[in-house]
Amino acid sequence: MEARERIARRVAMELQDGDYVNLGIGMPTLVANYLPDGVQIMLEAENGILGIGPKPLEEEQDIDCTDAGGSYVTLVEGACFFDSATSFAIIRGGHIDVTVLGALQVDQHGNLASWMVPGKKVTGMGGAMDLVCGAKRVIVAMEHRAKNGTSKIVKDCSLPLTAVKEVDMIVTDLGVFDVVQGEGIILRELAPGVTVDEVIEATEADLIISEALVVGR
Repeated sequence: MEARERIARRVAMELQDGDYVNLGIGMPTLVANYLPDGVQIMLEAENGILGIGPKPLEEEQDIDCTDAGGSYVTLVEGACFFDSATSFAIIRGGHIDVTVLGALQVDQHGNLASWMVPGKKVTGMGGAMDLVCGAKRVIVAMEHRAKNGTSKIVKDCSLPLTAVKEVDMIVTDLGVFDVVQGEGIILRELAPGVTVDEVIEATEADLIISEALVVGR
Protein backbone atom coordinates (compact mmCIF):
# COMPACT_ATOMS: atom_id res chain seq x y z
CA MET A 1 0.00 0.00 0.00
CA GLU A 2 1.34 3.44 -0.94
CA ALA A 3 2.11 5.95 1.81
CA ARG A 4 -0.73 8.27 0.76
CA GLU A 5 -3.28 5.48 0.95
CA ARG A 6 -1.92 4.27 4.29
CA ILE A 7 -2.20 7.79 5.73
CA ALA A 8 -5.74 8.23 4.40
CA ARG A 9 -6.82 4.87 5.81
CA ARG A 10 -5.46 5.77 9.26
CA VAL A 11 -7.17 9.19 9.25
CA ALA A 12 -10.48 7.54 8.34
CA MET A 13 -10.30 5.56 11.58
CA GLU A 14 -10.63 8.85 13.49
CA LEU A 15 -14.00 9.76 11.97
CA GLN A 16 -17.20 9.00 13.85
CA ASP A 17 -20.59 8.05 12.48
CA GLY A 18 -22.60 11.20 11.78
CA ASP A 19 -19.63 13.57 11.61
CA TYR A 20 -19.74 16.60 9.34
CA VAL A 21 -16.33 16.60 7.65
CA ASN A 22 -14.38 18.82 5.27
CA LEU A 23 -11.59 17.08 3.33
CA GLY A 24 -8.88 19.29 1.89
CA ILE A 25 -7.51 19.12 -1.64
CA GLY A 26 -5.12 16.28 -2.49
CA MET A 27 -4.40 13.38 -0.14
CA PRO A 28 -7.23 14.18 2.32
CA THR A 29 -9.84 13.47 -0.37
CA LEU A 30 -8.76 9.79 -0.25
CA VAL A 31 -10.02 9.49 3.33
CA ALA A 32 -13.62 9.00 2.19
CA ASN A 33 -12.57 5.77 0.43
CA TYR A 34 -11.52 4.08 3.68
CA LEU A 35 -14.32 4.72 6.17
CA PRO A 36 -14.78 1.85 8.66
CA ASP A 37 -17.88 -0.30 8.40
CA GLY A 38 -20.91 1.34 9.96
CA VAL A 39 -19.48 4.86 9.71
CA GLN A 40 -21.33 7.37 7.57
CA ILE A 41 -20.27 11.00 7.37
CA MET A 42 -21.54 14.09 5.58
CA LEU A 43 -18.82 15.65 3.43
CA GLU A 44 -18.84 19.42 3.01
CA ALA A 45 -17.06 21.48 0.36
CA GLU A 46 -16.50 25.16 1.05
CA ASN A 47 -17.69 26.14 -2.43
CA GLY A 48 -21.18 25.26 -1.18
CA ILE A 49 -22.02 21.54 -1.10
CA LEU A 50 -23.10 19.37 1.81
CA GLY A 51 -23.44 15.66 1.05
CA ILE A 52 -20.63 14.75 -1.35
CA GLY A 53 -20.62 11.14 -2.53
CA PRO A 54 -18.07 8.86 -4.22
CA LYS A 55 -15.97 9.97 -7.15
CA PRO A 56 -18.06 9.69 -10.36
CA LEU A 57 -17.24 7.58 -13.38
CA GLU A 58 -15.99 9.59 -16.33
CA GLU A 59 -19.32 9.30 -18.15
CA GLU A 60 -21.13 10.57 -15.03
CA GLN A 61 -19.07 13.75 -14.58
CA ASP A 62 -21.12 16.94 -14.36
CA ILE A 63 -19.41 20.32 -14.85
CA ASP A 64 -21.90 21.84 -12.40
CA CYS A 65 -21.00 19.38 -9.64
CA THR A 66 -17.42 19.93 -8.45
CA ASP A 67 -15.73 20.43 -5.11
CA ALA A 68 -13.60 23.40 -4.03
CA GLY A 69 -10.58 21.96 -5.83
CA GLY A 70 -12.46 21.63 -9.12
CA SER A 71 -12.72 17.83 -8.94
CA TYR A 72 -15.91 16.15 -10.08
CA VAL A 73 -18.10 14.76 -7.30
CA THR A 74 -21.36 12.90 -6.86
CA LEU A 75 -24.06 13.58 -4.28
CA VAL A 76 -25.66 11.43 -1.61
CA GLU A 77 -29.37 11.44 -0.79
CA GLY A 78 -30.25 14.62 1.04
CA ALA A 79 -27.36 16.65 -0.36
CA CYS A 80 -27.82 20.37 -0.83
CA PHE A 81 -26.16 23.37 -2.46
CA PHE A 82 -25.75 26.86 -1.02
CA ASP A 83 -23.81 30.04 -1.63
CA SER A 84 -20.35 30.84 -0.27
CA ALA A 85 -21.75 33.11 2.45
CA THR A 86 -23.80 30.22 3.85
CA SER A 87 -20.89 27.81 3.48
CA PHE A 88 -18.56 29.98 5.51
CA ALA A 89 -21.28 30.69 8.06
CA ILE A 90 -21.40 26.91 8.59
CA ILE A 91 -17.61 26.71 8.86
CA ARG A 92 -17.06 29.79 11.02
CA GLY A 93 -20.08 28.92 13.15
CA GLY A 94 -18.40 25.73 14.39
CA HIS A 95 -20.70 23.28 12.62
CA ILE A 96 -17.91 21.21 11.01
CA ASP A 97 -16.83 18.38 13.31
CA VAL A 98 -13.54 17.55 11.59
CA THR A 99 -11.39 19.10 8.91
CA VAL A 100 -8.57 17.10 7.32
CA LEU A 101 -5.93 18.95 5.34
CA GLY A 102 -2.35 18.73 4.17
CA ALA A 103 0.51 20.88 5.40
CA LEU A 104 3.93 22.20 4.52
CA GLN A 105 4.88 22.43 8.21
CA VAL A 106 3.34 21.84 11.62
CA ASP A 107 5.23 22.91 14.74
CA GLN A 108 5.18 21.74 18.34
CA HIS A 109 2.90 24.62 19.33
CA GLY A 110 0.16 23.41 16.97
CA ASN A 111 0.85 26.15 14.41
CA LEU A 112 0.12 25.31 10.78
CA ALA A 113 1.81 26.47 7.57
CA SER A 114 -0.05 25.10 4.55
CA TRP A 115 -0.47 27.66 1.84
CA MET A 116 2.75 29.06 0.37
CA VAL A 117 6.48 28.64 -0.14
CA PRO A 118 8.21 32.01 -0.63
CA GLY A 119 9.45 32.44 -4.17
CA LYS A 120 7.05 29.91 -5.65
CA LYS A 121 3.70 30.44 -7.36
CA VAL A 122 1.01 31.17 -4.78
CA THR A 123 -2.62 30.24 -5.41
CA GLY A 124 -3.84 31.83 -2.18
CA MET A 125 -4.75 30.59 1.28
CA GLY A 126 -8.31 29.74 0.30
CA GLY A 127 -10.72 28.51 2.95
CA ALA A 128 -8.08 26.73 5.05
CA MET A 129 -7.72 29.59 7.52
CA ASP A 130 -11.47 29.49 8.21
CA LEU A 131 -11.67 25.71 8.40
CA VAL A 132 -8.83 25.20 10.87
CA CYS A 133 -10.22 27.90 13.16
CA GLY A 134 -13.87 26.90 12.82
CA ALA A 135 -13.77 23.10 12.86
CA LYS A 136 -14.06 21.32 16.19
CA ARG A 137 -11.08 19.09 15.35
CA VAL A 138 -8.16 19.63 12.95
CA ILE A 139 -6.27 16.64 11.55
CA VAL A 140 -3.22 17.14 9.33
CA ALA A 141 -2.51 14.34 6.85
CA MET A 142 0.92 14.58 5.25
CA GLU A 143 4.15 12.78 4.47
CA HIS A 144 6.63 13.15 7.31
CA ARG A 145 9.39 14.68 5.20
CA ALA A 146 9.40 17.28 2.46
CA LYS A 147 10.73 16.40 -1.00
CA ASN A 148 14.16 17.73 0.00
CA GLY A 149 14.25 15.36 2.97
CA THR A 150 13.68 17.93 5.70
CA SER A 151 11.20 17.32 8.50
CA LYS A 152 7.73 18.79 8.17
CA ILE A 153 7.15 18.50 11.93
CA VAL A 154 9.30 21.31 13.30
CA LYS A 155 10.04 23.23 16.49
CA ASP A 156 8.77 26.48 14.97
CA CYS A 157 7.25 27.03 11.52
CA SER A 158 9.52 28.99 9.20
CA LEU A 159 6.89 29.36 6.46
CA PRO A 160 3.94 31.81 6.54
CA LEU A 161 1.27 30.58 8.93
CA THR A 162 -2.24 29.52 8.06
CA ALA A 163 -3.35 29.37 11.69
CA VAL A 164 -1.93 29.55 15.22
CA LYS A 165 -2.32 26.73 17.77
CA GLU A 166 -5.15 24.98 15.94
CA VAL A 167 -3.77 21.53 14.97
CA ASP A 168 -5.06 18.63 17.10
CA MET A 169 -3.56 15.59 15.36
CA ILE A 170 -0.95 14.75 12.73
CA VAL A 171 -0.97 11.53 10.70
CA THR A 172 2.11 10.79 8.59
CA ASP A 173 3.67 7.79 6.90
CA LEU A 174 5.70 7.22 10.09
CA GLY A 175 3.08 7.56 12.81
CA VAL A 176 0.22 9.31 14.56
CA PHE A 177 0.81 12.33 16.78
CA ASP A 178 -1.38 14.29 19.18
CA VAL A 179 -0.71 18.01 19.56
CA VAL A 180 -1.50 19.05 23.13
CA GLN A 181 -1.33 22.72 24.05
CA GLY A 182 1.05 23.31 26.93
CA GLU A 183 2.72 19.93 26.44
CA GLY A 184 3.84 19.54 22.82
CA ILE A 185 3.70 16.74 20.26
CA ILE A 186 3.02 13.26 21.58
CA LEU A 187 3.93 10.23 19.47
CA ARG A 188 0.87 8.06 19.99
CA GLU A 189 1.27 5.39 17.35
CA LEU A 190 3.94 3.97 15.06
CA ALA A 191 3.25 3.01 11.45
CA PRO A 192 3.89 -0.68 10.63
CA GLY A 193 7.60 -1.46 10.43
CA VAL A 194 8.68 1.91 11.88
CA THR A 195 10.71 2.32 15.08
CA VAL A 196 10.70 5.11 17.64
CA ASP A 197 14.30 5.96 16.76
CA GLU A 198 13.36 6.38 13.08
CA VAL A 199 10.58 8.81 14.00
CA ILE A 200 12.83 10.83 16.30
CA GLU A 201 15.54 11.01 13.60
CA ALA A 202 13.01 12.24 11.03
CA THR A 203 11.44 14.86 13.31
CA GLU A 204 12.87 18.29 14.08
CA ALA A 205 10.37 19.00 16.85
CA ASP A 206 10.81 17.65 20.35
CA LEU A 207 8.67 14.54 20.79
CA ILE A 208 6.98 13.09 23.85
CA ILE A 209 6.68 9.30 23.55
CA SER A 210 3.33 8.06 24.83
CA GLU A 211 3.49 5.49 27.63
CA ALA A 212 0.66 3.72 25.80
CA LEU A 213 2.40 3.75 22.41
CA VAL A 214 0.60 1.65 19.80
CA VAL A 215 2.74 -0.21 17.27
CA GLY A 216 1.73 -0.88 13.68
CA ARG A 217 -2.05 -0.55 13.73
